Amino acid sequence: MQFSIVFKTIGLLLMVFSLTQLPPVVVDFIYQQNEASSFLIAFALTLSSGLLLYLPFRKSTKDFRIREGVLVVVSFWFVLSLFATIPFLLSESLHVTFSDAFFESMSGLTTTGATVLSGLDDLPRAILYYRQQLQWLGGMGIIVLAVAILPMLGVGGMELYHAESSGISKDRLTPKLTQTAKALWKIYLSLTLACALAYYWAGMSVFDAIGHSYTTVAIGGFSTHDLSIGYFDSIAIESVAIMFMFLAGINFSLHFFVWRKKDILEFFKDSEFKAYVLVLSVLSLIISIELWNEGYYKTAEDALRYGIFQSISMATTTGFASTNFSLWPFMLPVLLIFASFIGACAGSTGGGIKMVRVLLMFKLAMKEIKKFIHPNAQINIKLNQRSVAESTLVSVWGFFSLFVIAFVFILVALMFAGMDQVSAFSAAAASINNLGPGLGSVAENYGSISESAKWILSFSMLLGRLEILTLMALLHKAFWRF
Repeated sequence: MQFSIVFKTIGLLLMVFSLTQLPPVVVDFIYQQNEASSFLIAFALTLSSGLLLYLPFRKSTKDFRIREGVLVVVSFWFVLSLFATIPFLLSESLHVTFSDAFFESMSGLTTTGATVLSGLDDLPRAILYYRQQLQWLGGMGIIVLAVAILPMLGVGGMELYHAESSGISKDRLTPKLTQTAKALWKIYLSLTLACALAYYWAGMSVFDAIGHSYTTVAIGGFSTHDLSIGYFDSIAIESVAIMFMFLAGINFSLHFFVWRKKDILEFFKDSEFKAYVLVLSVLSLIISIELWNEGYYKTAEDALRYGIFQSISMATTTGFASTNFSLWPFMLPVLLIFASFIGACAGSTGGGIKMVRVLLMFKLAMKEIKKFIHPNAQINIKLNQRSVAESTLVSVWGFFSLFVIAFVFILVALMFAGMDQVSAFSAAAASINNLGPGLGSVAENYGSISESAKWILSFSMLLGRLEILTLMALLHKAFWRF
């Protein structure tokens, strides 16, 4: 293990991250709520720590291998969350413990959206903006941003990209990795800008429009209000949220190909996209019909309005709420929690197992049924008209096995930490799927759970964000063999 290049890279990334603690200072300057000092101190501490890590190893020219990439990614998400706690701890308006501050920053950067804070409507704007910004940065991954910057500073980025990026395909969109990172960020920025403008035109204030555009495109779910999107009680705003949650849940590589070919029909040539649309449509229909049949809403329009919004929000693992869905007939909230396990598409900012993996497992199950009926038949599993390699199928089942095992361990650990079964199940699902809202004692926020439960969930969020394999590899003894 070449620790010199690891420390050098983490130092560089910390210095980059320190710059993101300055925009809240500008927000505080506009609203004059005396929070600027918290962010200036955080900026100074983060920048100086980055320099201390970077300077001793700045001349290191060793090769950057995949093991170093994995270690940097896992370490950096933890270290980043650690330094992101500083403004929360220093703010005189919050009075949170270190566990609460770390939980909030980890939830933000992993785009989980679970929160320990209440009374959001009365918090300083700088703090609210900072929470939204954390999710925006975590959405595409600050590592991918760094991939576009680090080569200029003498650090290769391929191993970082492979260690951090989600999903099955690791194909580049462009011949050069830095161009790939820049292409992804251009799409991400364009969607964010379009979303902010749409929210503003739909009736949000400038501050709310910017803040919610960050967390919508990041599929994060943080809001500047306790009632989330339900605060606005606006069909127009909910429609904008539905559209951009749906778009953000699509593979960003597919967005790139559609933009490059200028042909929207490219979406419908992708097997994962078609499965994504089918699952969201069926789920929305089931939830809406059941809400109407149960008489929970007086009109079919209301059942359709809240059913579609909450289905898209939960299935894409965004976690926005237009109403308190935990009060719905019990089968429906549980169904929404289970939908989050499927998640959005691979290569999107969403969480969960990912649609392409679920699609491949379904195809594999159908293959086994056909082989049972016709034992001698040669059946290939295809995705986008191409046969899927056996190694990919093994990888998918390996991931699913680890996912289930990790979920069970987290669920049991939460019950040992004092949570009831419903709360523990929903919290474990919400954290490992990077979803946010849960049921039972965590339906509104996570402030009432024990300190140990918060740390378990913080680990679970990181596990979900790094798609399990990256973090599990770090815990294996073979990883550390020199």
